[in-house]
Amino acid sequence: MSNINSIHFKFLPMSMRVLFTMVLLVFGVGYLMAMIQVWESHAGRDGDPMISGKDLMIAYSGNPSGTKLESALRGPMQAMLPDDKREAIFTWLHDGAKQDQFDAKVNPIIQEHCIACHNPDANPHLPDLRAYEGVAKVAAKDEGMTIPTLVRVSHIHLFSITFIFFIVGFIFSHAYVRPTWLKCLLIAVPFVVLITDVASWYLTKVWAGFAWMVIISGAFMGMAFGAMWVISMWQMWFGKVPDAISDEGEIPCIHGKV
Repeated sequence: MSNINSIHFKFLPMSMRVLFTMVLLVFGVGYLMAMIQVWESHAGRDGDPMISGKDLMIAYSGNPSGTKLESALRGPMQAMLPDDKREAIFTWLHDGAKQDQFDAKVNPIIQEHCIACHNPDANPHLPDLRAYEGVAKVAAKDEGMTIPTLVRVSHIHLFSITFIFFIVGFIFSHAYVRPTWLKCLLIAVPFVVLITDVASWYLTKVWAGFAWMVIISGAFMGMAFGAMWVISMWQMWFGKVPDAISDEGEIPCIHGKV
């Protein structure tokens, strides 16, 4: 048999298996960090510390009953202020976010805790909170991420995640998995749900229920990543080469013969 589908891990050079292993280890740690980042960015926006569909609804489509400032202080910025000072800002927001109350109660808190980052010199991408006019913009109704922000995040997400799963899928292609359709499905799923994930960011602005599609897409992506990671690592170093490999044509071709 001169035509082969792929070469199983056990027949690859040691140097290539070491390379694959190191890549998978780094990607595994990176994936865990990404999950932590998602939690830190979105959990708590609805007032509950656990991440939920409502948190994602608020992140992408906004919060009809709240403001951008309140959503941030209940979510990713929660740890930046003591509870009593956060409550003082919430009270000011719920009382109408008036300027006279801002100068007396809120501005001292912002000057002490927020200005170090929220000024154009430190980070031009963050809201400028140096004066009431800047704070008033984030004290307005929370309408979620803007379309320009979604476009910017989308193209970074699409390119980077595609690159990661191309490498993971290429490594996994050397694994022995039967039936073959299951192996192909595991390789294809992350790319399909990547599209549904990003599309749901925009669709959530039309109907908030699409936030659940973000969660479902992320779950399928994580399961596919985990399956390919575990199977690849196991077959590279611990698993026994199945006897069926020689019958399936997945053995190395040496000098044009198998």
